Amino acid sequence: MDFTFSAEQDALREAVRSFLSARVNSEYVRSMADDEVGYTPELWNEMASLGWTSMLIPEDLGGLGLGILESCVILEEMGRVPLPGPYMSSAIMATIAAKHLEATDLLRSLAEGTTKGAIALEEVGYGDPVETFRTRARRRGAGWVANGLKPLVLGGEAADWVIVVARTEEGTRSFLLEKPKGTPVPTMDPTRKATRIDLVDEPVIPIGPNGDQTAIWRLICDDIAVAIAAELVGVSEQAFHLAVEYAKVRVQFGRPIATFQAVKHKTVDMLHAVEMARVAMHYGAWAADTDHPDRARAAAMCKSYAGSAGVKVTGDAIQIHGGVGFTWNCDAHFLYKRAKQDDLLLGGQSPQRKRLARMIIQPE
Repeated sequence: MDFTFSAEQDALREAVRSFLSARVNSEYVRSMADDEVGYTPELWNEMASLGWTSMLIPEDLGGLGLGILESCVILEEMGRVPLPGPYMSSAIMATIAAKHLEATDLLRSLAEGTTKGAIALEEVGYGDPVETFRTRARRRGAGWVANGLKPLVLGGEAADWVIVVARTEEGTRSFLLEKPKGTPVPTMDPTRKATRIDLVDEPVIPIGPNGDQTAIWRLICDDIAVAIAAELVGVSEQAFHLAVEYAKVRVQFGRPIATFQAVKHKTVDMLHAVEMARVAMHYGAWAADTDHPDRARAAAMCKSYAGSAGVKVTGDAIQIHGGVGFTWNCDAHFLYKRAKQDDLLLGGQSPQRKRLARMIIQPE
């Protein structure tokens, strides 16, 4: 078995890293944190022209027809920055959902770069989002209306449409909400915006196959989990490098703190966590692309471990920076906030660990 990346995948990584290092520096990230929109159309259009916003879209619909693994290569590099804006919500989350739901019109618009999408998945409460949908949709006349609350729609402020997940008499269904009117909500990560959508007899359009779509949304969430884990790996690795470089130059008691045994132990533990998360994420991406029977277990494993590793590594990076690490002028806090927000998406670590436990106790 070959676990190395291909020459094309390595070239993609280098191209993304070169582009982001030239276009997305610390000043840009800070300016977007204070910006109401949170990204610049110029940067988005550049990424679209490079094909990054249509990676997962089939070629016959105008995309590049690549897999989760190639998207993870990009997301690792974006996590290092960390990249502000709706890339995760539109090019990854909404695209994965539209692809599994076979919403070809949505995929074509995403491939053209003329629209941005989002998914209204998270709801009030804690747990596995696939098992805790409270939003309801019902028929009214010839159409459908939805009622409920979606308290956190990632990228909702930039979205031209949102895929709303709701309960119906048939089970879980997906609905298209065009031109969503969301209310901005504060998020832990100021570089990634979100909105709250209140649905009160809101007209929506059903999309996807008829009948219960619970199994489809399980696949969607698993693929999204792997993508989030990829970003967490990039965030964690950058935090590790920042901590090591600072430890080399920070002098205390007449010598660099990198020479202290306690700092050495901490950085070794950080590196171990990063590499274990990377291995889990790569396996999850491979399992998703090959539709391996172990894909559900791999997704739950990589999301839960990458989440805990990301929060731990970015928190340790702040600690190694000492007093300066807790200040706005240090970039370490942006990495911690991205890691913490990514960790909490899809219900956090607990639902994934519970799924793993069930798979071990009652294997299919």
